[in-house]
Amino acid sequence: MQSRLQLVLLSGLSGSGKTVALHALEDLQFYCADNLPVSLLPAFVDEFISPDNIYSNIAVGIDARNPSGQLAEIKSALDLLKQRNVQYQIVFLTASTAALLQRFSETRRPHPLSRQERVLKHAIEFERNVLAELEQGADFTIDTSDTNVHQLRERMWKLFGREADSPVHLVLQSFAFKRGIPQDIDFLFDARCLPNPHWDPGLRKYSGKDVAVQEWLENHPMVQDFINDISTLLKNWIPSYEASQRSYITIAIGCTGGRHRSVFIAERLAADLSDPDQQVKVHHRDLLQG
Repeated sequence: MQSRLQLVLLSGLSGSGKTVALHALEDLQFYCADNLPVSLLPAFVDEFISPDNIYSNIAVGIDARNPSGQLAEIKSALDLLKQRNVQYQIVFLTASTAALLQRFSETRRPHPLSRQERVLKHAIEFERNVLAELEQGADFTIDTSDTNVHQLRERMWKLFGREADSPVHLVLQSFAFKRGIPQDIDFLFDARCLPNPHWDPGLRKYSGKDVAVQEWLENHPMVQDFINDISTLLKNWIPSYEASQRSYITIAIGCTGGRHRSVFIAERLAADLSDPDQQVKVHHRDLLQG
């Protein structure tokens, strides 16, 4: 008999975003444990194989901090899980050495495998070798070299957020074209053709979440036409995405600075598309950048 338990084994290089990925799984009601010794994995999973267990999804972080030699036991631990008919998927996070060097230099945190005789670059390459077998056996490998924390979180939501007969989740993201187009999006709408509050000196310091900007934009009929057209398109096509078992749809709305028009439109669309059966999240990527 197959266990109803879903297990995600999350591994990867230090600095590649494992903590962010685990937090994203917690958002999806996974029970998460980080840095679990491999030898304890079967016993840990056994705690959740019970009809009375309230968690049907668990996630375990396994990385190079395991006690010496224990990573070599991962195959036998996974074989025990198979014997218990536990479904599992392995997610491996990686990134370029250049990206990891920059992240550690910015945070000033030491690499967990660094030693006096092992400089940071060597520690990163040593860790790659230690985790090579896990990476090769991964069901999903995610390269976060050019991915920010928001994009990684949305990627995890899309991979593991779908439940049977549950509605697709909508993520409305405003952004500034001058800072680049977001990655891993499903729809993109360009609001730069609309009237721009930035050119009104009295509104420049405000954002699309402020009443003054909202009233200014509402006085332009083409802005409402733009919102209505997007809303109609999404309402027509969301059922098709649900039928294809998609977990998340990310809708990006961009303007020049990511402060006025795109923020206002994302908020209005969220209000228009939200209902008791439709979960909508709003993220303003560049609002705090000014």
